[in-house]
Amino acid sequence: MKIYSHSFRLIEILHYLCRVLLNEATWNYVLQHADEDVRKVALQGAKDPEVDLTIALQQIAGRQAARKKLPSWAAVEGIVYPPHLNMEQCSSEQTACYKAQLAGEGESMVDLTGGFGVDFYWMSQGYRHRSYIEQDEQICAISSENFRLLGHDCDVVCGSASDYLKEMPRVSLVYLDPARRNEHGGRTYSIEDCNPNVLELLPLLMEKADRVMLKLSPMLDWRKAVADLQHVSEVHIISVDNECKELLLVLGKEPAEGLRLCCVNNGGTFEVLNRNASSLRITTEGSSVVIRFSANWEEAAFLYEPNASIMKAGCFAELCERYPVEQVAQNSHLFLSSVEIDDFPGRSFRIEAISSMNKQETSQKVSALKSANISVRNFPLTADQLRKKLKLKDGGNAYIFATTVLNGEHKLFICRKIS
Repeated sequence: MKIYSHSFRLIEILHYLCRVLLNEATWNYVLQHADEDVRKVALQGAKDPEVDLTIALQQIAGRQAARKKLPSWAAVEGIVYPPHLNMEQCSSEQTACYKAQLAGEGESMVDLTGGFGVDFYWMSQGYRHRSYIEQDEQICAISSENFRLLGHDCDVVCGSASDYLKEMPRVSLVYLDPARRNEHGGRTYSIEDCNPNVLELLPLLMEKADRVMLKLSPMLDWRKAVADLQHVSEVHIISVDNECKELLLVLGKEPAEGLRLCCVNNGGTFEVLNRNASSLRITTEGSSVVIRFSANWEEAAFLYEPNASIMKAGCFAELCERYPVEQVAQNSHLFLSSVEIDDFPGRSFRIEAISSMNKQETSQKVSALKSANISVRNFPLTADQLRKKLKLKDGGNAYIFATTVLNGEHKLFICRKIS
């Protein structure tokens, strides 16, 4: 393990590291209360004056979060966890492993915005030379110790991404996850508002790296990001348990002939990706496929809801091309079919009844239900408003999709979930 001081004093890093790691009383306190409610531990305090309660609470909370988010790291005794915000913002093991597959193997890999080091640890596994860059002294110290415990040999540099990039030799892969908070702690989404500003660094990045992987906010419009960055060859929209987590862009020095758009839900292993991911190919001129709309919605037997990544990507025409489905209407992003589809990338439902918003009809078709999971798509009422109108409790086995069909009428699709 090599630790370099780059614009900061190395002794400050080591001082912090020793203060955290070598206080036996604090670590004993962490182990003693490892499974307890952090809020209760904070209220009861510590009797031993040698215990650094702030550090102890940080470690207890981090260990508990890591059991779900980073199980491989949680299993390693002695891993040091960062403050809550850093722990919250770091990638999960699942998404990091997906990025590692994209990173592949090579001669040299640099993470210019190292953070807690989760992405770097997994992504750099296949590279001979790997460098972690982080400007925050405390986070840099924590990560360097964790890499030692994990047996991950790498160069650790405490310094800014832009400064390191200027001096950096050409490498196989550069990874960046720009900070998406401003100086006041508020969230930012656009590329130019993140730190570092990748748009400013782009010419140098293209000069210094064969490939660049860029992690951005899932709130960002991926089409605008592609247009702004120009060198994008791949877009990966990554969801976990149907919640969109990351927008990942892959940039190459040479202009790409086409743009590969991958929508991933619960990615992490090859088998999971094969089963749950939809890899869609579009050309730079746009897709030639068209959306099929359902004129015979009343005859449909099955309803399909695309996963969060597909919804984010807006690849509805490609769904119609690949599967025997038709979209309900222009802005109603639900799909109908007369047949059951085993591998649809999303949730599948069997339609039991279809109702208009006529009070008498809804009374007849919904009266047997006491509760239902309600979703609205292109509908004038919110889910809560509709639930109140139908006098239903939330939950249960029934699912009601309220939407607008092709002729403009508002309809309720009453369903049971298949998968």
